[in-house]
Amino acid sequence: MTFKQITGKLHLWLGLCSGLVVLILGITGCLYAFIEELKPAVYHDRMYVTVPPDAVRLSLATLQANAQKAIGADKPLQVAEVPTAPDRTVYFRAVKVNEEKTFYNSYLTYYYKVYMNPYTGAVVKVENTKYEFFNIVLNLHINLLMGPVVGNKIVNWCVVIFVVMLISGLILWWPKNKSAMKQRVWFKWKKDTKWKRKNYDLHNIAGFYAMFILLVISLTGLVWSFEWFNKAVQWTANGGKSAPELPALTSDTLDLRPFSMDKILHNALQQDPTATTLFVSIPKNNKAAVSVYARNARRPYFTSTTTFYDQHSGQQLRRSTFSTRNNGEKVLSFNYDLHVGSILGLPGKMLAFFASLIAASLPVTGVYIWWGRKNKKTTKNKKQVLRKPVVSVPV
Repeated sequence: MTFKQITGKLHLWLGLCSGLVVLILGITGCLYAFIEELKPAVYHDRMYVTVPPDAVRLSLATLQANAQKAIGADKPLQVAEVPTAPDRTVYFRAVKVNEEKTFYNSYLTYYYKVYMNPYTGAVVKVENTKYEFFNIVLNLHINLLMGPVVGNKIVNWCVVIFVVMLISGLILWWPKNKSAMKQRVWFKWKKDTKWKRKNYDLHNIAGFYAMFILLVISLTGLVWSFEWFNKAVQWTANGGKSAPELPALTSDTLDLRPFSMDKILHNALQQDPTATTLFVSIPKNNKAAVSVYARNARRPYFTSTTTFYDQHSGQQLRRSTFSTRNNGEKVLSFNYDLHVGSILGLPGKMLAFFASLIAASLPVTGVYIWWGRKNKKTTKNKKQVLRKPVVSVPV
């Protein structure tokens, strides 16, 4: 067998093994690509409120107490999401995951999001996020709704296989001469072009143009999938040096003042006045530091900042911005934006969307090519048997 024939066999069998997972990842990637644009339209009633005249926002502590009462004390709130726009609701999250369980109903014990009116303190919506559409899509994308132990491993290794398939696909696509190149880079369809040929071109030509984007999406996915890959990326970016581990932050336990979320929020808004949303962690004990993740939705994620505060005094303990990170951390800051295409804004998201759509189509068109060739060989063998000459025996 030639090298190209071996590559073809490898491409075929790896595709048959991982095709269903690639199909699911492609479709869910498409659905999740424009989540930031879709959610405000789909969930407008729970995400927006009418701003009353001479409105005064209630304290975040008051909103937290009302939200906690709405879902019960047995489900402690962990994060407050505070949009800075005056007509947006403030929402609190409570989630519990059991990583030892396998299926979705079991490993995600509960996940609630409580939307609050920041002016009246009323509960706008208690969302059972466990069964919310976009959250199911996300979990399907990450672990096939089969949990971190089983599902994550299947997805992670199927992404590795997909990277190998993209490279082997390029080898198979590469034409022998310049004249064959024209058929490989554009659709030369006529009125009498058969569906088999169209399917073959859809697999090869569309796959070729999406390959480079899909490689970026796949490799950035592997950064989250494997710790060794994550460390290798940082090690390379840092010039062959491992990134120093920063000490864990804790609040001063001798300070007996109660947790002041509003003081911390005020400080965070002064630090990041252009932020559109602040994600404030709610400490689970009197030792934990409070983190505030500040993001501007009109900018890529790598521009976001994270600031840590003492929960009692509100004193700033550490601040992380893009400029203060080492090279390895800077590369990782780009990871999400590269994965979803937001590093190029809306055009980048559109590229990621269409690339994911093509990725979902590749297993379908690939199986059709394989099935067609298999049936062609079977039909050819049958015809050869039927045409076998009859040998006459002399009497």
